[in-house]
Amino acid sequence: MLLLLPAVIDAADPGLEVEATTLDERGVITHRIRSPHQSGTIPIRVLVPRDLRSGEKIPVLYLLPVEKGLESSYGDGVQEVLKHDLHNRHRLVCVAPSFSHLPWYADHPGDEGIQQESYLLKDVIPFVEKFYPVRRQSRHRHLVGYSKSGWGAFTLILRHPHQFGRAAAWDAPMMMDKPGDYGSGPIFSGEENFRHYQVTRLIEQADRSFTRQSRLVLTGYFGNFRQHHVALHELMEKQGVLHQYRDGPKRKHDWHSGWLAEALELMFE
Repeated sequence: MLLLLPAVIDAADPGLEVEATTLDERGVITHRIRSPHQSGTIPIRVLVPRDLRSGEKIPVLYLLPVEKGLESSYGDGVQEVLKHDLHNRHRLVCVAPSFSHLPWYADHPGDEGIQQESYLLKDVIPFVEKFYPVRRQSRHRHLVGYSKSGWGAFTLILRHPHQFGRAAAWDAPMMMDKPGDYGSGPIFSGEENFRHYQVTRLIEQADRSFTRQSRLVLTGYFGNFRQHHVALHELMEKQGVLHQYRDGPKRKHDWHSGWLAEALELMFE
């Protein structure tokens, strides 16, 4: 399914410039785009299930990266989806956005080229919903990630509860209480901005919808962040935030360790 897009999205769209669109032999569609909220040219990759019926629309899953661009020192979420045929098994459009800087899913307070939250909300999602057969209701818009992108999945849904349906995170530094670790300092640019994205604060202030239905999946562990998950699970229990929780089995801190298939089973069971 190769979409024929114009070189520049019209004025009604969020300002994305599409420089090229390609389709590879595995069925991965890659759009190379320029965004006012990112620096330079970056790819958005998309997987669409086989045998979609004419006019059919299905849920969308955003695979949040842990590295900038297409770096893959810790694996590749798109490859993991293909390996386990997850887009066909769960009948999802899977979207893997990329970021020009290390992704922490926050807007920098002063640098227009590091507006990561705005990029996803104002550029990527409208782009996908215009050109792909996805349901536009928030309950059909889901997030998944691990490590810093697991943090991002939780901050995005907690900060924008009416924009997303469910979020799953694996082996993430959920109890982080200040910026600086794991390359986060230059993205948050100070404690004041960081507090807007601090997971523990967001859980304590969570929208009531999180106490009425289970929208969060929290699984681990690798070892680095096991205690973060145990502590966050206890905090969510205290706050009445419903969620699914799994402590183990121990896996490698990587896209390809098997956690993704389990997380999707828990999200969509």
